[in-house]
Amino acid sequence: MARRIDVTGAGGVRLAAWEFGDPPKGIPTQSTGGREERQERQEPERASGVLLLHGLMGRASHWASTARWLSERHRAVALDQRGHGQSEKPSQAAFTREAYVEDAEAALEQLGLAPAVLVGHAMGALTGWQLAAKRPDLVRGLVVCDMRASALGAASQREWGDWFTSWPVPFATLADVRKWFGEDDPWVERPNPSRGEFYAEVMQESSDGWRPVFEPEQMLKSRETWVYDAHWEELTQVRCPVLVVRGLDGELGRAEAQEMVRVLPRGEYAEVPDAGHLVHYDQPEGWRAAIEPFLDAVLTESS
Repeated sequence: MARRIDVTGAGGVRLAAWEFGDPPKGIPTQSTGGREERQERQEPERASGVLLLHGLMGRASHWASTARWLSERHRAVALDQRGHGQSEKPSQAAFTREAYVEDAEAALEQLGLAPAVLVGHAMGALTGWQLAAKRPDLVRGLVVCDMRASALGAASQREWGDWFTSWPVPFATLADVRKWFGEDDPWVERPNPSRGEFYAEVMQESSDGWRPVFEPEQMLKSRETWVYDAHWEELTQVRCPVLVVRGLDGELGRAEAQEMVRVLPRGEYAEVPDAGHLVHYDQPEGWRAAIEPFLDAVLTESS
């Protein structure tokens, strides 16, 4: 079960946040002898907050399996970032790094999650470490999943533009979505059913078939605000504990991941076998095994 909570992000953009698990219960009111009486009870200790940030083209629901086990012990909230999921996609909105970071900052403050652990995948991980550097008072720990600190360059951005153009949209069925992204996409080296499921999750039905819930132009605009720059200096400014996680077949290479750990003042490293870029989707059990001890240690240390 996920409960939607609206958040106002940078520039007034309306964002959808999703809280997994049961919301905190209020003090119950019972009727006794024809009148209502407020029953006094001690409030439970406030649960530690975890904010989950998806990557480019992702959505909060991609975190559902992670958020469910997190919500057993923590207050787990996943954010649909601007231009994604059920959050607003204004044509004139800013899709800068600053806007994404301010959105996450607003979510932590408006939802009362801080100081929280941030769990970010790809672009969401970059947002996480940029926010941790900017507002250390809001972030007690960070999980960085398969995001590079190096500049990717103009060629990478052109490849992404060509890739979006190659999509055979609209798709006739969700099965076609799963097959294309899981098997037929030229970027797929071998069949990957979890990749097909990942992209099926970001499609919506329209009058002529299935199309993405996001605007590809906004995704490219978002991406161009980080691909031309390296982000090593920002890592040095993150003072909280950070776990850098990679899939063995992901986009973040082992050497670069270990250099990120070295640069981070309090960095740690983990890798998940048989996983690609979509680590939490490819190998959910391996993903949990990799990050749960870190989360327990950070939240215990901070309590």
